[in-house]
Amino acid sequence: MDFDFSDDQQQLREAVRRWVDKGYSFERRRAIVAAGGFDRSAWGELAELGLTALSVPEAHGGLGQGAVDAMVALEELGRGIVLEPLTQAFIATRLLTDYAAAALQAQWLERMAGGQALVVLAQQERKARYRLDQCEAKAAVASAGHRVTAIKSIVPAGDQADAFIVPAQLDGAIALFLVERSAPGVTASGYVTQDGSRAAELRLQDAPAQLITRDGLAALELAVDIGIACACAYGVGAMERCLQLTAEYLNQRKQFGVAIASFQALRHRMADMKMQLELARSMSYYASLKLGDEPAERRRALARAKVQLGQSLRLIGQQSVQLHGGIGVTDEYIGSHYFKTLTQLEMTWGDSLHHLGEVSARMQEQAGVFA
Repeated sequence: MDFDFSDDQQQLREAVRRWVDKGYSFERRRAIVAAGGFDRSAWGELAELGLTALSVPEAHGGLGQGAVDAMVALEELGRGIVLEPLTQAFIATRLLTDYAAAALQAQWLERMAGGQALVVLAQQERKARYRLDQCEAKAAVASAGHRVTAIKSIVPAGDQADAFIVPAQLDGAIALFLVERSAPGVTASGYVTQDGSRAAELRLQDAPAQLITRDGLAALELAVDIGIACACAYGVGAMERCLQLTAEYLNQRKQFGVAIASFQALRHRMADMKMQLELARSMSYYASLKLGDEPAERRRALARAKVQLGQSLRLIGQQSVQLHGGIGVTDEYIGSHYFKTLTQLEMTWGDSLHHLGEVSARMQEQAGVFA
């Protein structure tokens, strides 16, 4: 199997890396966190790079690229722990492209491609934890379209988004709806999360909504699998930079007159971190390549990828802090922000324990050495 990237993908990687290095410094990121965790100007710069249009079909003003291109872009954004939720653009684009009526696609996709509209998935409910089939939100047919009543938590950039994709019960089954933030009955209370990004508690009270699909559970599973693949790519970029920061520190810090990077015990720990990074990278490739498979195989593959990602995130984040010592948890040092990002990412789209259960539940009867 050929794992080489195309020339276009290499150019995409280089363009995003240049922007992260020059346009998204640690100081700018800290300023964005202090201002609330989301910056419309930074989102506009991502649009200028073509990232918001990356997966939008060409018929709607996009570039029509696939999962591997998205993976390349997110790896580089992960290196800079960029706060703006590009993953949500990829999820919303895929759901609207695959499930929405032509009129709804025409209304939103071109604006999303140009960065004028941010549409995010609002699926998390307090009682559901990570189960997608648990949904208390209610939808009802109205004189013009539908109306939705729901409470959704940890909605990415929820008070800054232009619209939400909301799962809700309709006629005894989960359906997906698009709700505009400016619609009556919509309240979004924003806050900064542990890693510095922005989220919101979303309340909908008989809010006007447009139906995307009645096959909501299948669409929601696809959305979460895309989110997992994006998290894997973003996590690989963040872990790679975290490992580099740790190596640089070990080469600079001296004890007994020599750099502590020469201590064999610490070199072994760095080797363990590197091994976990490469395991996560291989599973990130696996996750992106499996997004086009049929649903049962796709769900198995993405659960496996998230288990490995979670193990790698924890080990690299925790070892980095321990190898740095006290400076590793100070707010003034960038390494602590990587640690917080890696820790929060492990719980995003389902933590390692949840996905280990998913892997176990989806094993074939003759899995393992007896297959």
